[in-house]
Amino acid sequence: MRRGRMMTTSTHEITQLLLEWNRGNDGALEKLTPLVYAELHRAAKRCLARERTGHSLQATALINELYLRVADLRGVSWQSRAHFLGLCAHLMRQILTDLFRSHHRQKRGGGAERVSLDGSAVVSIEARRDVVAIDEALERLSAVDARKSQVVELRFFGGLSVKETAEVLKVSDVTVMRDWRLAKAWLLSELTGPSDNAT
Repeated sequence: MRRGRMMTTSTHEITQLLLEWNRGNDGALEKLTPLVYAELHRAAKRCLARERTGHSLQATALINELYLRVADLRGVSWQSRAHFLGLCAHLMRQILTDLFRSHHRQKRGGGAERVSLDGSAVVSIEARRDVVAIDEALERLSAVDARKSQVVELRFFGGLSVKETAEVLKVSDVTVMRDWRLAKAWLLSELTGPSDNAT
Protein backbone atom coordinates (compact mmCIF):
# COMPACT_ATOMS: atom_id res chain seq x y z
CA MET A 1 0.00 0.00 0.00
CA ARG A 2 2.74 2.41 1.00
CA ARG A 3 4.69 1.46 -2.13
CA GLY A 4 1.62 2.36 -4.26
CA ARG A 5 1.44 5.82 -2.67
CA MET A 6 5.17 6.35 -3.21
CA MET A 7 4.79 5.26 -6.83
CA THR A 8 1.97 7.77 -7.43
CA THR A 9 3.92 10.59 -5.79
CA SER A 10 7.09 9.83 -7.68
CA THR A 11 5.17 9.49 -10.99
CA HIS A 12 3.70 12.96 -10.46
CA GLU A 13 7.05 14.34 -9.32
CA ILE A 14 8.84 12.81 -12.33
CA THR A 15 6.31 14.35 -14.72
CA GLN A 16 6.74 17.76 -13.05
CA LEU A 17 10.54 17.55 -13.28
CA LEU A 18 10.32 16.56 -16.95
CA LEU A 19 8.12 19.58 -17.62
CA GLU A 20 10.61 21.83 -15.80
CA TRP A 21 13.42 20.34 -17.85
CA ASN A 22 11.36 21.13 -20.98
CA ARG A 23 11.30 24.74 -19.85
CA GLY A 24 15.12 24.82 -19.69
CA ASN A 25 15.69 24.10 -16.00
CA ASP A 26 18.82 21.92 -16.13
CA GLY A 27 18.66 21.44 -12.37
CA ALA A 28 15.48 19.41 -12.92
CA LEU A 29 17.56 16.65 -14.55
CA GLU A 30 19.70 16.40 -11.42
CA LYS A 31 16.58 15.98 -9.28
CA LEU A 32 15.09 13.54 -11.78
CA THR A 33 18.09 11.20 -11.83
CA PRO A 34 17.68 9.57 -8.39
CA LEU A 35 13.93 9.17 -8.94
CA VAL A 36 14.32 7.14 -12.14
CA TYR A 37 17.69 5.49 -11.55
CA ALA A 38 16.41 2.41 -9.71
CA GLU A 39 13.66 1.82 -12.26
CA LEU A 40 16.02 2.15 -15.24
CA HIS A 41 18.61 -0.04 -13.51
CA ARG A 42 15.98 -2.78 -13.03
CA ALA A 43 14.97 -2.49 -16.70
CA ALA A 44 18.62 -2.73 -17.78
CA LYS A 45 19.20 -5.79 -15.57
CA ARG A 46 16.08 -7.50 -16.96
CA CYS A 47 17.18 -6.71 -20.50
CA LEU A 48 20.71 -8.05 -19.92
CA ALA A 49 19.40 -11.10 -18.04
CA ARG A 50 17.53 -12.14 -21.19
CA GLU A 51 20.82 -12.44 -23.01
CA ARG A 52 22.78 -15.64 -22.96
CA THR A 53 25.59 -15.82 -20.45
CA GLY A 54 29.12 -14.96 -21.48
CA HIS A 55 29.20 -11.20 -21.27
CA SER A 56 30.38 -8.95 -18.46
CA LEU A 57 28.35 -5.93 -19.49
CA GLN A 58 26.90 -4.44 -16.32
CA ALA A 59 23.55 -2.74 -15.96
CA THR A 60 25.35 0.22 -14.35
CA ALA A 61 27.49 0.77 -17.46
CA LEU A 62 24.36 0.61 -19.63
CA ILE A 63 22.55 3.15 -17.43
CA ASN A 64 25.57 5.48 -17.39
CA GLU A 65 25.65 5.50 -21.19
CA LEU A 66 21.87 6.01 -21.23
CA TYR A 67 22.19 9.06 -18.96
CA LEU A 68 24.83 10.58 -21.22
CA ARG A 69 22.48 10.25 -24.20
CA VAL A 70 19.43 11.50 -22.29
CA ALA A 71 21.34 14.53 -20.96
CA ASP A 72 22.26 15.43 -24.57
CA LEU A 73 18.65 15.40 -25.71
CA ARG A 74 17.26 18.81 -26.52
CA GLY A 75 13.90 19.78 -27.87
CA VAL A 76 12.01 16.73 -26.59
CA SER A 77 8.58 17.69 -25.30
CA TRP A 78 8.40 15.35 -22.33
CA GLN A 79 4.82 14.45 -21.54
CA SER A 80 4.99 11.99 -18.65
CA ARG A 81 7.06 9.42 -16.80
CA ALA A 82 5.90 6.75 -19.27
CA HIS A 83 6.97 8.90 -22.24
CA PHE A 84 10.41 9.34 -20.65
CA LEU A 85 10.75 5.59 -19.97
CA GLY A 86 9.61 4.85 -23.52
CA LEU A 87 12.38 6.99 -24.99
CA CYS A 88 14.86 5.38 -22.59
CA ALA A 89 13.77 1.96 -23.89
CA HIS A 90 14.50 3.09 -27.46
CA LEU A 91 17.91 4.45 -26.42
CA MET A 92 18.75 1.23 -24.55
CA ARG A 93 17.97 -0.76 -27.68
CA GLN A 94 20.25 1.54 -29.70
CA ILE A 95 23.07 1.35 -27.15
CA LEU A 96 23.03 -2.45 -26.95
CA THR A 97 22.75 -2.90 -30.70
CA ASP A 98 25.56 -0.39 -31.36
CA LEU A 99 27.76 -2.06 -28.76
CA PHE A 100 27.26 -5.56 -30.09
CA ARG A 101 27.68 -4.50 -33.72
CA SER A 102 30.86 -2.66 -32.78
CA HIS A 103 32.27 -5.76 -31.06
CA HIS A 104 31.46 -7.78 -34.17
CA ARG A 105 33.28 -5.29 -36.45
CA GLN A 106 36.30 -5.26 -34.14
CA LYS A 107 36.45 -9.07 -34.24
CA ARG A 108 36.45 -8.93 -38.04
CA GLY A 109 39.21 -6.32 -38.02
CA GLY A 110 37.01 -3.49 -39.30
CA GLY A 111 37.51 0.10 -38.29
CA ALA A 112 34.68 0.12 -35.80
CA GLU A 113 33.69 3.30 -34.05
CA ARG A 114 34.55 3.32 -30.38
CA VAL A 115 31.54 2.94 -28.14
CA SER A 116 31.54 4.83 -24.87
CA LEU A 117 30.38 1.92 -22.75
CA ASP A 118 33.00 0.16 -20.65
CA GLY A 119 35.53 -1.04 -23.22
CA SER A 120 36.37 -4.06 -21.10
CA ALA A 121 32.90 -5.54 -21.54
CA VAL A 122 33.29 -9.03 -22.93
CA VAL A 123 30.29 -10.01 -25.00
CA SER A 124 29.70 -13.53 -26.23
CA ILE A 125 28.97 -14.20 -29.89
CA GLU A 126 25.59 -15.62 -28.86
CA ALA A 127 24.63 -12.48 -26.91
CA ARG A 128 25.63 -10.26 -29.85
CA ARG A 129 23.63 -12.38 -32.26
CA ASP A 130 20.58 -12.28 -30.00
CA VAL A 131 20.45 -8.50 -29.63
CA VAL A 132 21.35 -7.78 -33.25
CA ALA A 133 18.88 -10.43 -34.50
CA ILE A 134 16.10 -8.96 -32.34
CA ASP A 135 16.93 -5.44 -33.52
CA GLU A 136 16.86 -6.51 -37.18
CA ALA A 137 13.63 -8.46 -36.67
CA LEU A 138 12.07 -5.41 -34.99
CA GLU A 139 13.05 -3.30 -38.01
CA ARG A 140 11.27 -5.79 -40.29
CA LEU A 141 8.25 -5.86 -37.97
CA SER A 142 8.18 -2.05 -37.94
CA ALA A 143 7.84 -2.07 -41.73
CA VAL A 144 4.79 -4.34 -41.39
CA ASP A 145 3.29 -2.94 -38.17
CA ALA A 146 5.13 -0.08 -36.44
CA ARG A 147 3.02 -0.16 -33.26
CA LYS A 148 3.72 -3.85 -32.60
CA SER A 149 7.42 -3.14 -32.99
CA GLN A 150 7.13 -0.29 -30.47
CA VAL A 151 5.28 -2.52 -28.02
CA VAL A 152 8.15 -5.03 -28.08
CA GLU A 153 10.75 -2.28 -27.74
CA LEU A 154 8.98 -0.74 -24.76
CA ARG A 155 8.33 -4.02 -22.99
CA PHE A 156 11.52 -5.94 -23.89
CA PHE A 157 14.15 -3.19 -23.76
CA GLY A 158 12.43 -0.77 -21.38
CA GLY A 159 10.69 -3.20 -19.07
CA LEU A 160 7.50 -1.14 -19.19
CA SER A 161 4.30 -2.67 -17.91
CA VAL A 162 1.25 -3.14 -20.13
CA LYS A 163 -0.32 -0.04 -18.58
CA GLU A 164 2.81 2.10 -19.08
CA THR A 165 3.17 0.87 -22.67
CA ALA A 166 -0.48 1.75 -23.32
CA GLU A 167 0.13 5.24 -21.90
CA VAL A 168 3.17 5.81 -24.14
CA LEU A 169 1.38 4.60 -27.27
CA LYS A 170 -1.98 6.16 -26.33
CA VAL A 171 -3.89 2.91 -26.81
CA SER A 172 -5.82 0.61 -24.47
CA ASP A 173 -4.26 -2.06 -22.26
CA VAL A 174 -6.17 -4.67 -24.29
CA THR A 175 -4.58 -3.41 -27.51
CA VAL A 176 -1.10 -3.61 -25.96
CA MET A 177 -1.69 -7.17 -24.74
CA ARG A 178 -2.96 -8.22 -28.18
CA ASP A 179 -0.05 -6.52 -29.96
CA TRP A 180 2.45 -8.04 -27.51
CA ARG A 181 1.07 -11.55 -28.07
CA LEU A 182 1.01 -11.23 -31.87
CA ALA A 183 4.42 -9.51 -32.04
CA LYS A 184 6.04 -12.24 -29.92
CA ALA A 185 4.62 -14.93 -32.20
CA TRP A 186 5.82 -13.04 -35.30
CA LEU A 187 9.30 -12.51 -33.84
CA LEU A 188 9.58 -16.15 -32.78
CA SER A 189 8.80 -17.16 -36.34
CA GLU A 190 11.38 -14.68 -37.68
CA LEU A 191 14.11 -15.67 -35.24
CA THR A 192 13.73 -19.43 -35.50
CA GLY A 193 14.24 -19.59 -39.23
CA PRO A 194 12.86 -18.71 -42.62
CA SER A 195 11.12 -22.01 -43.22
CA ASP A 196 7.82 -21.21 -41.57
CA ASN A 197 7.66 -17.41 -41.57
CA ALA A 198 4.04 -16.50 -41.51
CA THR A 199 2.91 -12.95 -40.97
